[in-house]
Amino acid sequence: MTADTRPLAIALMGPTASGKTALALEWAQRFGGEIVSVDSALVYRGLDIGAAKPSEEERASVPHHLIDVREPWQPYSAADFANDARVAVDDIVARGRLPVLAGGTGLYFRALLQGLSPMPEADPAMRAQLAAEADDRGWPAMHAELAAVDPAAAARIHVNDPQRIQRALEVYRLSGRSISDWQRGTVGVAQRFPCRVLKVAVAPHDRAVLHARIERRFDAMLAAGFLDEVHALRALPQLRTHPAPLDLPALRTVGYRQAWEHLDGMPLNGMPSAGGFRDRAIFATRQLAKRQLTWLRSDPGLQWFDPEADLMRLQTALQGFLGR
Repeated sequence: MTADTRPLAIALMGPTASGKTALALEWAQRFGGEIVSVDSALVYRGLDIGAAKPSEEERASVPHHLIDVREPWQPYSAADFANDARVAVDDIVARGRLPVLAGGTGLYFRALLQGLSPMPEADPAMRAQLAAEADDRGWPAMHAELAAVDPAAAARIHVNDPQRIQRALEVYRLSGRSISDWQRGTVGVAQRFPCRVLKVAVAPHDRAVLHARIERRFDAMLAAGFLDEVHALRALPQLRTHPAPLDLPALRTVGYRQAWEHLDGMPLNGMPSAGGFRDRAIFATRQLAKRQLTWLRSDPGLQWFDPEADLMRLQTALQGFLGR
């Protein structure tokens, strides 16, 4: 069997608040690496505190890529990410450095490492039509329509996830094929990734530990001025005049949606949003972590570690892969 002589890279995955940023920084510093952010929130300028974006000091200590590459009102797809990340990885390897791919956006990892199927591109007219139908019928009815044409997609897409419901229906109406059919066609489509990759997932064994980390981190964000950050976003002319800012992917980011609604004074279950903003944001973040863990468990090639309890085993695996 021919030896795999591709250069090495590390893919560091995990749910939100699992400690990926600190590990990525440590590894990049120790092994001469550069970090490629695999996070759909960090691509947007102005989403700093609420997205737990690495600080200026951290970014100065280690080169970071694919942070602040779009304005919050601009589109950025998984395909855009895969193209940009591939260029970044090639550049890092050409400099003799180690690519450290770190983040929690599973679709971005899949797009980069496995490729995406050539399904229809976004169609603004179709999306507007679907949004109008949703306003009239409600997203549960749209989800029921999806279940009729693509049961597999409906089973994995939550009824309260309008973005993915819309995309799945858009693909079906444009092509006559379900998004599940398109996704099953990904095998063999992608160009071989240029590196041999160690895929690591970090998450506390005890879910309660992760929940406590999420709560502490959100409180720290509030103390650091998260709501002031959202105020500043709301003041941007492109967002202030946008007809539906919360339909933008940047503002659907967990925490930002809840903060935006809080500042709008939107009620929830008959109570003023101000009374439960913190609880709603923490709950939404926990739900995000649950979805991320579900996604990660579907990858049989991942090696799982508790970032604290398994630290020695994690370091052994890393050093063994790198041969150091």
